[in-house]
Amino acid sequence: MRKLLFTTATVCLLGSCGIYNRYERPELSVAADSLYRTEVKADTASSVADLSWKELFTDPYLQALIQQALEMNTDLRIAYLKVKEMQAQLVSAKLAYLPSVQLDPQGTLSSLDGSKASKTYEVGASASWEIDIFGKLTNAKRSARAALEESDAYRQAVQTQLIATVADSYYTLLMLDEQERITSETVASWKDYVHSLYVLMQAGEADRATVSQAEASRASAEASLLSLQQQIAETENSLSSVLGEVSHRIQRGNLSNQRFPQRLSTGVPLELLSRRPDIRQAEAALKQAFYATNQARAAFYPSITLSGSAGWTNNGEAVVTNPGSWLLQAIGSLVQPIFNRGQNIANLKTAKAQQEEALLTFRQSLLDAGKEVNNALIQWQTARERIRLDEEQVKHLQTTVHDTELLMEYGTTNYLQVLTARQSLLSARLDCASDCYQEIQGVINLYHALGGGAEADL
Repeated sequence: MRKLLFTTATVCLLGSCGIYNRYERPELSVAADSLYRTEVKADTASSVADLSWKELFTDPYLQALIQQALEMNTDLRIAYLKVKEMQAQLVSAKLAYLPSVQLDPQGTLSSLDGSKASKTYEVGASASWEIDIFGKLTNAKRSARAALEESDAYRQAVQTQLIATVADSYYTLLMLDEQERITSETVASWKDYVHSLYVLMQAGEADRATVSQAEASRASAEASLLSLQQQIAETENSLSSVLGEVSHRIQRGNLSNQRFPQRLSTGVPLELLSRRPDIRQAEAALKQAFYATNQARAAFYPSITLSGSAGWTNNGEAVVTNPGSWLLQAIGSLVQPIFNRGQNIANLKTAKAQQEEALLTFRQSLLDAGKEVNNALIQWQTARERIRLDEEQVKHLQTTVHDTELLMEYGTTNYLQVLTARQSLLSARLDCASDCYQEIQGVINLYHALGGGAEADL
């Protein structure tokens, strides 16, 4: 009999070796190959994400807004609370290794047919301890630690997104301010032009159709100005909400004074594994799924629990003696699943499928990260080139407007040429402001795509 028990225990122990395995990062081709469209050179190992957000965003107004958002934003504060929840669960998982102890005092008072009441009491304590031979508690603790890692990565993801959102909203306001200024100048210019046409019409050198067309263009510019002012107010309202405040005007600088690095580097693709919080979050979820599979395997093996109780009692005497007789009890139990084996098999299959899902999600998160980095680089590079062309276009159109106005004044051209030139100049100036914002947004998106700001200090 002893040999049989020993043999059975040995087989169980050998068969359960796999449930103690630790998670190891899987081999992924997307992690080894370049995730970027252009090859990374040896001298570009550093990344723009190595800069702190204060080094990248030097505008003092923006720095104050980001700092306020890190302190007051509701989503980020909730994310911090979730981290605390996971920390408490990890502590609970660690304490599961210790015995549970409880006091069990009780007393009775009984009487039969009016006889003298008998008094009985027991004052005892009991304890139980589950021996973690087959890794149930170990895998639960490791899963809890992975859950904490996932929660903290989520908190960092919220933080990087928050910094990017505040910066993007701020620069959107600067772009809208610039477009509002350009449109306001255009409205003023149209008013002067209309006034000039009225003077020419009174002198018989311009007709009513020309004046009406100019008035319509002036009204169109004023309508555009109102739309821009509405967008500014709505953007300020959105940013105020992100800051955890009621809607108010946002104090800010201007678009022309913003300065950013003239050269942006991405670093090596493998840095995304350690820097991007969403990738760390996906890998932490993969860890949890790995240990959940181990827990499902552990369910096939016995659960061994040691328990005992000790105390003293007075047994049925009318007068309570103190102390009474000692009570001692010790129990060892082994529970081996038999009839629920089908359920355990189903649980294991489910856990394996969920682990495979987590692996695919982890792999896709790497691909998505590479895509975001590539898109941000293309956006930044394209915007820089467009700004150069916009400035060249504005310069030529300013000359065109000046020349056509002179030609119309001396009667060698008509108002349509002036109107076309003015509308083209307005559009070009607005496009230039928009492309300046696109360049800045490319910097923000690249910083966010590379995981910058994840370790921001509060």
